Amino acid sequence: MDYENLLYETADRVTTITINRPKSLNTLSYKTLDELRDAFTRAQTDPETKVLLITGAGRKAFIAGMDINELSLCEPISGKEVAQRGQALFGFLEQLGKPTIAVVNGFALGGGMEIVLACTMRVAAPNAKFGLPEVGLGIIPGYGGTQRLPRLVGKGRAMEIILSAEAIDAEEAYRIGLVNKIFPGESLLEDARRFAQRFAQKGAITLRLAMEAVNQGLDLPLERGLELEASLAGLTWATEDTREGMRAFREKRKPVFTDK
Repeated sequence: MDYENLLYETADRVTTITINRPKSLNTLSYKTLDELRDAFTRAQTDPETKVLLITGAGRKAFIAGMDINELSLCEPISGKEVAQRGQALFGFLEQLGKPTIAVVNGFALGGGMEIVLACTMRVAAPNAKFGLPEVGLGIIPGYGGTQRLPRLVGKGRAMEIILSAEAIDAEEAYRIGLVNKIFPGESLLEDARRFAQRFAQKGAITLRLAMEAVNQGLDLPLERGLELEASLAGLTWATEDTREGMRAFREKRKPVFTDK
């Protein structure tokens, strides 16, 4: 697919997807969502992609929400379908099997906040703002915000953010555990790519299995989560990367993983 609203580039095992609609603060149109699904699939299946970064063009906005001109045309049935469409896309992102990092360079509101929540990790510039303004528009978050935010920051804080429809800044987002790192705005993407290299140097299979253990285990009782962890840990011993990791440790060198 030739992208109209996205930029896509891969270097040093890190792929960067940039929502490229700066004149509209990178809002998510339906076409942009279609392009994102194609781009996510491309990154998932590309062996050269170990980590995926998602950011927005310019310095004002990461993604300032859905395109209101399109969203305002919804009715009850179509509104549910639109929500399910976004939920499916962001669920796909969450279960991509590769680390994903939201690089938040400005406003992350509504659907923008929800794509942030679906990522594995989040880094931000000091000017970043995070919010779910839907209640203030007479609707509620529909792309996973009401479900992922409480799981990440706790029910009480999530309720405050959702029901007030007010944005929080990067420092507050870091304080409550929404953001992993705050980097200077002028070097945000460069610093994010360096951050991504911490994961890009690991084996793809062990990254995927570790993420699967966390993502699935969160919804299980502890005893069943431990069973899942043991089963996935056992699978790693069938890989060449595990043998390489153990050999490198004994030889006091850095492992060279081949994702096999």
